[in-house]
Amino acid sequence: MSQIGGASVTLRELANRFGLRVAGADDTVIRGVCTIDPGVPGCISFLANSQYRKFLAQTQASAVIVSEQDAADTPVPTLISDAPYLTYAQVAGLFVPKENHPSGVSSSADVDPVAIVDPSASIGPCAVIEAGARIGPNVRIGPGTVVCRDAQIGAGSWLVGQVYVGPRVCVGERVILHPGVVVGADGFGLAHDGEKWIKVPQLGSVEIGDDVEVGANTTIDRGALDNTVLERGVKLDNQIQVAHNVHIGAHTVIAGCVGIAGSAVIGKRCMIGGGAGIGGHLQVADDVTITAMSMVTHSIPKAGVYSSGGTVDDNRTWQKNAARFRQLDPLARRLIALEKRVADYLEQKDPEERGQD
Repeated sequence: MSQIGGASVTLRELANRFGLRVAGADDTVIRGVCTIDPGVPGCISFLANSQYRKFLAQTQASAVIVSEQDAADTPVPTLISDAPYLTYAQVAGLFVPKENHPSGVSSSADVDPVAIVDPSASIGPCAVIEAGARIGPNVRIGPGTVVCRDAQIGAGSWLVGQVYVGPRVCVGERVILHPGVVVGADGFGLAHDGEKWIKVPQLGSVEIGDDVEVGANTTIDRGALDNTVLERGVKLDNQIQVAHNVHIGAHTVIAGCVGIAGSAVIGKRCMIGGGAGIGGHLQVADDVTITAMSMVTHSIPKAGVYSSGGTVDDNRTWQKNAARFRQLDPLARRLIALEKRVADYLEQKDPEERGQD
């Protein structure tokens, strides 16, 4: 449950703010948000997944955000929305505690005299801001964060803590980089001389557009020559690997533990499920959905939903299927040969006999 400290809002006020309709008592007072099961008196919940519809009848929440089709089954006042989960996100945003981050530089921070820090910015304890870095208005630099030489952090961005921003990285406005994020480490570039691996210099950097959010411990490598790019509104989950020279289109969302190999290009408004892998130098079109744990080994030129891999099964069944899988190629070859023999046989028969077959 999340509550405003002492503040409250009525359903009528919420409906007016977000352009929704109320069914039931519109003067119901809401002081926070909660789950539908069991629910909390004084709070509002939501129903966006049919699996949770069974909890509607006994929820203790004072109100629920639902679609039109579920409103009749809800025993408490409702906010009716075409997109209940989106509405919940908007309502829940009203209950996020407002944190006070006073401007100024912590006494333990190390800010190079050549760095440019806007007076409204907040630089936390043990942060390091190197020469030539530019920190914009209302930026929050959390404890232990490093902003390297000539990097830029746009207005209103928040580097939560223990974030590394490499040389010449450009971070847009209102960007959130969660703890442990590394932006601008060297890409994995190696050349083999016949005996050992030689490091290929990584001379590019990283560009991050406005309103991007990057989850904890995600890494975004600098480009080898050109920059790695995340366009406006991209949302990355935790522990994602974005290799050098990857380009991710605007408003694409990527779930945790995804690996994206070098120079892959991902379109706009894509959704990539957790644990998926995308091979290097591939192109993924706009509006593509890749389901969890899929392996993308070729370019995807058209919008749609794509999957690969098998689902979990009991071990005995899986072993049998795995054995059959190894036999697929010889079986396919035998089937092709058999089809050819049948076709040759039919070709030798006269038309009347062929028709009877």
